Amino acid sequence: MASLTGFSATPNPNKSFEILPNPGDSVSSLSFSPKSNLLVATSWDNQVRCWEIVGGNSQPKASISHDHPVLCSAWKDDGTTVFSGGCDKQVKMWPLLSGGQPQTVAMHDAPVKEIAWIPQMNLLVSGSWDKTLRYWDTRQANPVHIQQLPERCYALTVNYPLMIVGTADRNLVVFNLQNPQTEFKRIQSPLKYQTRCLAAFPDQQGFLVGSIEGRVGVHHIDDSQQSKNFTFKCHREGNDVFSVNSLNFHPVHHTFATAGSDGAFNFWDKDSKQRLKVPQFACSLCEFSLYNS
Repeated sequence: MASLTGFSATPNPNKSFEILPNPGDSVSSLSFSPKSNLLVATSWDNQVRCWEIVGGNSQPKASISHDHPVLCSAWKDDGTTVFSGGCDKQVKMWPLLSGGQPQTVAMHDAPVKEIAWIPQMNLLVSGSWDKTLRYWDTRQANPVHIQQLPERCYALTVNYPLMIVGTADRNLVVFNLQNPQTEFKRIQSPLKYQTRCLAAFPDQQGFLVGSIEGRVGVHHIDDSQQSKNFTFKCHREGNDVFSVNSLNFHPVHHTFATAGSDGAFNFWDKDSKQRLKVPQFACSLCEFSLYNS
């Protein structure tokens, strides 16, 4: 299953452990390789770092730098290459396994907030605060397609052929990637405050949305399934309300984890509407490994 960064030194029954050395500033994204026990983290100190997770320990493998804080990361499906984007308005492609140098493969007019590799299309998609979504063939200098968004991109999730983009003003834009140049549906977020994160259902029938108000929405796309939609509170302590920073489904069990600005993460089952577990150590982001799940 997954390992997470940001753990405290408190012992725990899951035998979780802290990744060392720690990034020098806040971690903005985590990405496990789909083919090995490699973990990549991006951070606000302009760095992209990679560790190998072996036998309950972490071994630093390599790192690269951006000119400004790095906000997002994604692996190519073959596990050879890492993409990273951020406040320098570009996406870098890092051939990590071959030891090659990173090169810029995508550009925007404002910081790049989200990226995803789409193996079924052999394309990279990037979402930016410049209010565009851009599709890239990494062998070409110009985007294959530029999709205008209603506002700045804040979150993005892909489970082909489903893609959802969350923007400012609580817009949720749904795309069928078999026809990527046309919006499939535009939804107003069921949550009252700014969208922070998204996660597509494993069966592509809907998605989770998390916001800065310590709440998660479970939303189905088909109009006939709207009665199954609900929201729930999380990452709250007394009168203190914390942002939901990360949502991730387990690749086998299809339960999901939330991580928040309160330094906690929880496991949930959306079908039974139950919280499954409350680990006793701190983190603010979460990611499951597809490898050896």
